Parts: sequence; structure tokens; C-alpha cells
Amino acid sequence: MIIKLRAKNEQYPDLSADQAYVVIGIEANDFRILNDQGRPYLYPYHLFDLIDPREPSDWIHELGDDGERYAYPPSLNHSGFFEDFFDARQEAVATFWHVVNQRLALAVA
Repeated sequence: MIIKLRAKNEQYPDLSADQAYVVIGIEANDFRILNDQGRPYLYPYHLFDLIDPREPSDWIHELGDDGERYAYPPSLNHSGFFEDFFDARQEAVATFWHVVNQRLALAVA
């Protein structure tokens, strides 16, 4: 899945309007992407246009109690994964970059 910011937004100075972003996952309908600083943050879905709506076939999809979507690659789809990543736990960091590098390689192929 590839998205593009609809317009520059002062609330999100770490995103560029002319940049395409590969979606790493979906959490409560929001998109997790690598921002312009290379950090995997969540951003509100309504800020973006879909450029390529195809999601990887191996993503695990779930619906929350209010119908919100959650979707991640299996290796990133467990509670606390991103907390471990941001706490710089070696296993989470290595897993994250392995998965993301594979996704990015496929996105540009």
C-alpha cells in the first residue's frame, strides 16, 4: 500500500506533500509509515490519498470493537512490538528493519 500526503500540514512537519510513503501497518485505521526522518510513526488516515491500495497478502487483519482496522505483517503484529522498538530493544529493532527493508524493496520493484 502506497499513500501520498494530500497537502502540507503544520501539525506534521515530518511529512512532505510530494512524497510517496509505503504503509508499514494500519492501527485503529491510522497508517504507520516511515516519516521524512525515517521514524515509523502513526498518522491519521484522512491526511492521505491512496496511490496504490494493494496490501501485502501476508498481513494479519483484525477489527476492533468499534470496527476500526488493524493490519500488520506477522512479525510486527504483537502487542507491545512498537513499544519495544522505541525502547531500542535489539530484537524488535532488528525484526522491524528486516521486515521494512523487504517491503520497501518490493514497493520499488
